[in-house]
Formats: sequence, C-alpha cells, structure tokens
Amino acid sequence: MSLARRLPHRICDDHGSGDVLGLVLMAPIMLVFALLIFSLGRQVDAHAQVRSAAAAAAEAAALQRTPGLAESAALAAANRALVDPLACQGGPSIALDLQHFIPGGFVAVTLSCTPSTAGLGPLHPPSPSFSATAIATVDPLRASAP
Repeated sequence: MSLARRLPHRICDDHGSGDVLGLVLMAPIMLVFALLIFSLGRQVDAHAQVRSAAAAAAEAAALQRTPGLAESAALAAANRALVDPLACQGGPSIALDLQHFIPGGFVAVTLSCTPSTAGLGPLHPPSPSFSATAIATVDPLRASAP
C-alpha cells in the first residue's frame, strides 16, 4: 500500500518538461515569424515612400517653366523624398514623360526602387522592386519660358 501511494506522486513530479520542449521547438519558429513580419512591414513602408516620392517629383516638375528645369526638379524632389537607405537600396530609378509639357498639359514620373534586406538576419527574403507612377497637371495659365 505504501508503494501505491508513492507511484502517483512520482508521476506528478515530472511537471514542466513539456513546457521546455515546447519552448525549444517554438522559439525558432516565432523568431522566423517575427522577421517575416518585419520584412513585410519594411516592404510596405518602402512602397509607400516610393509612391510619395513619385508624387513629389511630378509636382515639382509641373511647377517648372522648361523641360530641363522640370527634369532636374523632379530628380531633386525624388532624392529628397527617398533619404531612407533601407527604403531604396542604391537610389531610385526615375523616368520622366515630358512630351506634354505645355500649359494645360501634364508631367508623368515613374519611380522604381528596391528596398534593402539588411538587418533581416538569416531570413534573406526576396527583395521585390517597387514602382509608382504619378501625374501632375501643368498650370494652364502659366507663362511659357522665352
């Protein structure tokens, strides 16, 4: 009878070993999941910055009087908007459409960028290139350059 009383106590003394095993198995999975969420957040942020920079570049170009000034203003505005090195690795690629650069016409700016994967550790996710196009209307009442 004394043995029967000790047997349930011995079985009950083994608490916690399942928790340690679960922690050892789940910790790497949770770490990879956290890095994946961080990577997706960085990509969403980079895409938003690219859209914003394209809009700023188009507006800056539309305010100029000549196509040459419009191009330099668009490049400067895009570079000012994309100062985060993680958002645009290697700088932006900018394409301007100035074919309709007349009073009442429009300016189109297409900006593409690849976000950096630095700091994501062993995950190494693919780094997609984001592209955004913005169009700004040239003021129909502005004077043309002489």
